[in-house]
Amino acid sequence: MASFARFTGLLVLVFVSSIAWSQEKTKDENAKTARERLQQLLKRFPEADTNKDGVLTREEAQAYYQSAQGDGAKKSAAKRQDQSAVDAIKPTQADVKYGPAERNVLDFYQAKSESAAGGTPLVIYIHGGGFVGGNKNVARAQVKMFHDAGISLAAIHYRFVDGKEVIFPAPQHDGARAVQFLRSKAKEWNIDPKRVACYGGSAGAGISMWIGFHEDLADPKSDDPIKRESTRIQAIGTFGGQCTYDPIKIKELIGGRAWEHPSVFKVYGVRDAEEALHPTPEKQKLYDEGSAITHLTKDDPPLYMVYSEADGPLPANARPGQGIHHPNFGRHLKAQMDELKIENVFVYQPEAKGRNINAEMLEFFQKQFAKVK
Repeated sequence: MASFARFTGLLVLVFVSSIAWSQEKTKDENAKTARERLQQLLKRFPEADTNKDGVLTREEAQAYYQSAQGDGAKKSAAKRQDQSAVDAIKPTQADVKYGPAERNVLDFYQAKSESAAGGTPLVIYIHGGGFVGGNKNVARAQVKMFHDAGISLAAIHYRFVDGKEVIFPAPQHDGARAVQFLRSKAKEWNIDPKRVACYGGSAGAGISMWIGFHEDLADPKSDDPIKRESTRIQAIGTFGGQCTYDPIKIKELIGGRAWEHPSVFKVYGVRDAEEALHPTPEKQKLYDEGSAITHLTKDDPPLYMVYSEADGPLPANARPGQGIHHPNFGRHLKAQMDELKIENVFVYQPEAKGRNINAEMLEFFQKQFAKVK
């Protein structure tokens, strides 16, 4: 929306400047050029005709441009103010270590409890970035929404893959470890360990689904009290999530060259396309282990999934990795979940105009938390 407003202002400026420049021509040429360009401007921006007489004057065009400039400045100022408010939000607990790796840290934003006796529900945000980038700080923009609903929020970092020493399922295990750590802090941080959800976009969506669908990683006999905690969660939310990272299945589901995304190679330590599409039995087991959908069973938690990338077949000249957030990932997963009778919501955002998707996802989490006894 902001880029369109800038484009609008620029276009108006071009027309007005052209009209002024035309004064250097003869009087007749000047008048003709002005009328033609004002007519073009009127077709593109009918709202500039303030008296609605069907004729756009130079004065109206200039007034419209100045107004657009003023509105743009106001929007920019409001945006800066909103960002400042977000930046001012500080975690209750910041950069807390939940595991041994350098990036095993999380932030916790504590909400006020609904009652003195009960802890708050918890939603864990897992950032995206192709498993090679991203930052937990983007969760700050959602803190107020969750706190207003009485829900605490955590945001985690996890290990980035390097194609060698760190590959799948290291990021997924970090996410699961974070769930266990936060449960271990239930009493101290006033968290209800029975009401926990995970959500994120892209890589964060993949990790969230993996945690939700994978069997419980709790080890009751472990000497580490954190490992004794459950990794099972009550709800999942995703934006542009990949239900599988198996390059063979991505090629079948999406087509084009989506399967050639550099991160798909890197997460498995795959060197080239030939190796990716002709895995050894050991590598295929890794494909299966790292993909959420291969762990899906009928007792898994409900899912709210959102997709916004262009739909339909990919073009013949598609770039490597293009389509890696394709809605076909969600459609395939929905079919599997429907068959297992697991509650799920699939949203294709371009068809959801006027809806507040973040608010809907929040309501979905609240609905699942309300089912917990």
